[in-house]
Amino acid sequence: MNNIAIFASGSGSNAENIIGHFSATENAKVTLILSNNRNAFVLKRAERLNIKSIVFDRNDFYRSEKILDVLQQEKITFIVLAGFLWLVPAGIIGKYAGKIINIHPALLPLYGGRGMYGDAVHKAVIENREKESGITIHLVNGEYDSGDIIFQARCPVEPHDDYASLADKIHTLEYMHFPRVIEDMVSRLP
Repeated sequence: MNNIAIFASGSGSNAENIIGHFSATENAKVTLILSNNRNAFVLKRAERLNIKSIVFDRNDFYRSEKILDVLQQEKITFIVLAGFLWLVPAGIIGKYAGKIINIHPALLPLYGGRGMYGDAVHKAVIENREKESGITIHLVNGEYDSGDIIFQARCPVEPHDDYASLADKIHTLEYMHFPRVIEDMVSRLP
């Protein structure tokens, strides 16, 4: 059995979708939610879904081995970033090389990097009059949004779209594809 940990900073709709997907599988389960935001709604979702959750701060993440120790104690084999806004420390990346993925709400390498998340991405896409946007699922390395791309899905940006309607399209792509890509990645683990 593969144990999946999800790192999230916000509402956790992707996390809940992923948890639901893996509740019906036999080879993997989401067993841990970690958040750097004690007010994140993802923590309420985790409680309702009976998933263990942990809140941590910058010191726990960057100046200690606390989070790496928790991941190992919980026998985590795969890590998913779903709306998590901090760079992952080198120690965690080293221990989980090739086993940490992130989802980004644009077609990387466009609209990636520090500060490019959520509505900021959708507003930039609209302001630049892009004809399409989408999602990118990529491996995590030591830089924002620069790991190897695993999967992309596209959607049109229509003339009538605003950032809210584009965000809805992006969420639909995320919910449709992210669990499947995670399952494919986990199925290849040794």
